[in-house]
Amino acid sequence: MMEMMGKAGAPLMKLVRLTGVPILQQLHLEEQLLRTTSHNWCLINDGTTSPAIVMGLSGKVSELVEAKSVLQDRIPIIRRFTGGGTVVVDQGTIFVTLICNKDTVSNVQPFPRPIMSWSGRLYDKVFEGLADFHLRENDYVFGDRKFGGNAQSITKHRWVHHTSFLWDYEVKNMSYLKLPAKAPEYRLTRGHLDFVCRMKDYLPRSEFIERTIEAIGDQFSVKSVSLESIDIPSTSEFVHTTRLLTEQEIQEACTIQT
Repeated sequence: MMEMMGKAGAPLMKLVRLTGVPILQQLHLEEQLLRTTSHNWCLINDGTTSPAIVMGLSGKVSELVEAKSVLQDRIPIIRRFTGGGTVVVDQGTIFVTLICNKDTVSNVQPFPRPIMSWSGRLYDKVFEGLADFHLRENDYVFGDRKFGGNAQSITKHRWVHHTSFLWDYEVKNMSYLKLPAKAPEYRLTRGHLDFVCRMKDYLPRSEFIERTIEAIGDQFSVKSVSLESIDIPSTSEFVHTTRLLTEQEIQEACTIQT
C-alpha cells in the first residue's frame, strides 16, 4: 500500500523502509537508484544481518583494518561506491540514505560541504530537544562523541548522502578497525570506544526512525513504496562499483602489515 505524507506541493521523495537487509544488497540498490532512476529516494534500513566492514571507495585495507583478525573471524569487507571512512556495521546499525536530484534541492549547491550542511540541518530537527547534536567536520555527534558516519557520491545531475547510525555496537567489532592516520581534529588521539557513543542512550530506535521520516516530510512530499514495487533495470545491464573484497586482497593487506 502506498502512503503519502509530508509537505503538500513539495518535491516527491519515495521512502523505502527495510529491516535487516544485508548491507551489500542495500549498497547495490542505492547505486542503481542513483544511476538508473530519476526519482528522489529515502532508504531506511533498520540493521543489517551480520557484521561487515564497509570502506570508502579509495580506502586501503592495510591502513584501516586489522586484516589478520578480519580473516581469522571471517568478517566480510565491502568497498562501497561512495567516499568517506571505514565503519563496522551490524544489527545495531541504522542506515539512512538520501538520493536527490540536484534541481530538487535547489538551495543546496551539489558539492560535499553544502550537502553535508543541509543534512546537518535536517538532523537538527530529528534530535531537537533530545541531545547536544552537532555536525562536526563530517560526523554527527552528541557533544564530542560520534554516532553517525557519512559518505557521499555526486554525479552530473544527482547525489547520494548516506549515513550509518550507531544505535548500538559490539565492543569486539570496534577492534577490527585501526586508528586512521587521517582523523577529524576533534577526535584528538581517542580510541574508538572513547570516540563513539550509542544512540540508544538517547532515544528509542523506532522513535529515531519516525522523527527522521517526519523531518524529511518538512521538505518533501513523502510517498512510502515497497522494495518489490521499485522498477529498476535488470542487474545484467548495470555494473556495480560496490563490491566484496576477495580473501586474497585481505591476505595481501596482511603481508603489508607484517
